[in-house]
Amino acid sequence: MMLGATRAGSRIVAVGDHGVVMLSDDQGRSHRQARGVPIDVTLTAVDFVDQREGWAVGHRGVVLHTKDGGETWAVQRIDQGEDRPLFAVHFFDAKHGVAVGLWSRVMISSDGGSRWDAVALSAPEGAKKADMNLMALFADAKGRLYATGEKGLVLRSEDRGRTWAYETTGYKGSFWTGLAAPDGTLIVAGLRGSLYRSGDEGRTWSRVDTHSQSSITGLAMVGSQIVGVGLEGLTLRSDDRGLSFAAGICPERLDLTAIAGGDGKQPVVYSRRGIASLRCANPADLLSSSCACTLTP
Repeated sequence: MMLGATRAGSRIVAVGDHGVVMLSDDQGRSHRQARGVPIDVTLTAVDFVDQREGWAVGHRGVVLHTKDGGETWAVQRIDQGEDRPLFAVHFFDAKHGVAVGLWSRVMISSDGGSRWDAVALSAPEGAKKADMNLMALFADAKGRLYATGEKGLVLRSEDRGRTWAYETTGYKGSFWTGLAAPDGTLIVAGLRGSLYRSGDEGRTWSRVDTHSQSSITGLAMVGSQIVGVGLEGLTLRSDDRGLSFAAGICPERLDLTAIAGGDGKQPVVYSRRGIASLRCANPADLLSSSCACTLTP
């Protein structure tokens, strides 16, 4: 199962179960495994600051680092005691990064990941302690960082992860993914087709109907469109800055788990069963009537 994907320049890098790292240099038409990955635990997320330098995180609190576009990786940290997985990572530049995960775990680095310092979160309003799972990280054009969590909460940091404020959306479930569009629009999404939008830097949120009960696992910009994928073959597309979404179901109904966006071409998607091929007769129409989702050998 592939759980995270991103772009390193023109290359696509995807991570998943058993420490697998897959690379594609032809827009997802073919993939190959990275040459050197020194662990076999599940990797959940990956992020690059340019075409060569990137980080991946996963179970056992592991952080991996690459300087050659994902070909080879080195372990920067790993839990020696309890397994507290990391679910997301974001680097602002080659030095400053944030990772989040199980039970409100937040860690920051200011030296490219060689050292990670824990950040203690305050308890959300009405709770005795901060113990939610933090599932995704994304930053807007102004450098504000957002984390999606359980209980419909979104966290916002304006100082690269050192301090955080809770923003309530009105939802009570979990958000698995999020995105900041170039115009500042924020989208978070998760369980049972739930998707919320903010146009004021996360201070207020409104629910957007996705016409689906399938959980949403990934969001990406594809040109000017906001595109999403989810379980049971769910695909989503917005042409109006997230104010509305058109939904489709790929005929094969693969559980789609990650997506890598791009410059207006078709996105590359991944599934619980491995790499998927999403091909549409009309690339601008990411709906079931013109698209097919199939596993890539």
